[in-house]
Amino acid sequence: MNSLYLEVAIKYIHFISIFTIIITVGGEYFLLKKEMTRAEIRRISRIDGLYGLASVTLVAAGLTLWFGVGKPAEYYNANWVFHLKWGLFVVVGLLSIIPTLFFNRNRKGNQEEIVSVPNKIKTVIRIELIILFIIPMLASSMAKGIGLMN
Repeated sequence: MNSLYLEVAIKYIHFISIFTIIITVGGEYFLLKKEMTRAEIRRISRIDGLYGLASVTLVAAGLTLWFGVGKPAEYYNANWVFHLKWGLFVVVGLLSIIPTLFFNRNRKGNQEEIVSVPNKIKTVIRIELIILFIIPMLASSMAKGIGLMN
């Protein structure tokens, strides 16, 4: 496959993964209630699984863009904005462990049973969303060469 087409395909996968992450985390946020049945938590758990899959796909595509196709790795290595963007994505990933564990623990059992959702779960997802909305600004800045160290 021509390297130009490969780069376009990888960037496309990268973008679709980003959109999927935003949609799934946003969906979790808006579907979460103070009290939910285990069936509802199970549905959110499936959305969370899609979020996890999109995150893995995003990392794979991102690493391919960094080390395989597109701009040389040095472009990314020498850009503090890129490192900030990557670091914030890692923070989102680490934060997402908290709701994921809650969903996985509470999705099984009597599906009609009511479960209280701790406030911290919605707060963590809100923080994830805030960070996720900062990352595209950093990506746009990076694409314009902002953050390159000389």
